[in-house]
Amino acid sequence: VLVSRAMGKLQSKISFHTAKYRADGSVEETGPLRAAQQHGPAHTDGVTSVAALKPDLCVSGGRDKSVAVCSWRSGAALRRFIGHEREVTKVTSAPDSNRVFSASRDKTVMMWELHGTSGPSQHFPGHDLVVTGLAVSPDASQLCTGSRDNTMCKWDTETGECLGRAAISRNLVTHLCWVPGEPYVIQTSEDKTIRIWDSRELQVAHTFPAKQHIQTCCDVSQDGRYCLSSSSGSAGEGGEATLWDLRQTRNRVREYKGHFQTTTSCVFLPRGPALAPSIATSSYDSTVKVWDQHTGGRG
Repeated sequence: VLVSRAMGKLQSKISFHTAKYRADGSVEETGPLRAAQQHGPAHTDGVTSVAALKPDLCVSGGRDKSVAVCSWRSGAALRRFIGHEREVTKVTSAPDSNRVFSASRDKTVMMWELHGTSGPSQHFPGHDLVVTGLAVSPDASQLCTGSRDNTMCKWDTETGECLGRAAISRNLVTHLCWVPGEPYVIQTSEDKTIRIWDSRELQVAHTFPAKQHIQTCCDVSQDGRYCLSSSSGSAGEGGEATLWDLRQTRNRVREYKGHFQTTTSCVFLPRGPALAPSIATSSYDSTVKVWDQHTGGRG
């Protein structure tokens, strides 16, 4: 999920060929471009996280401590959930689910019902520091969370019970994502590693070779065959995204280099009938880049 650090209005521009967008709105590479849509602000402070909820809905979390559900089509904020005491750091949901989950600097995770009240339907306390990783199982029955307190936790979403807790020294969690159709969770860390956790016993099943920089984010392809991670960086050093094979070889497949500062997030893009598999990355260098997954080329 691409995270917007900008406050105020959210601007979306859709292009078939454009590979690079800048913060000032200029487009470096031309192509057929639809009219830009401008949506009113969903939050009163910076937006920290956004995730897909349904084909026409997204969920976002912000520094204003709230969680909002918005329509892609109308731009309207349809629901607003209040309950966290500090900034919301991550939001997620299970595919086609009516349940929304949010993590916060208040050290807790909350569950919200799309058609329920404005308050949380479940509360998951237990971490000692800010919660920075959040992943829900495909059937929305279990939740994995990670924190800067070096721990991973597994929860029953119905009862709120903590089903397991694992700690690894210096494992400051930055992001989590669940592998579709599998019991595995991918985790990135400030210790520069990417781990695969088996959620059944909450144990590390595999650790990829450490990178040179902090790993900031991860994503998994819909077929569950590959995962992406993104790196911190500055002055042209680091800032790459890395494609990893999740099958038996579990090799590093490719790197995508071109950002000049920290790459904050990475995502596999939905594949169209006539489009090559693509990924997108966002960076502190004020750009979003779209890459050909197989060749590493842009555009």
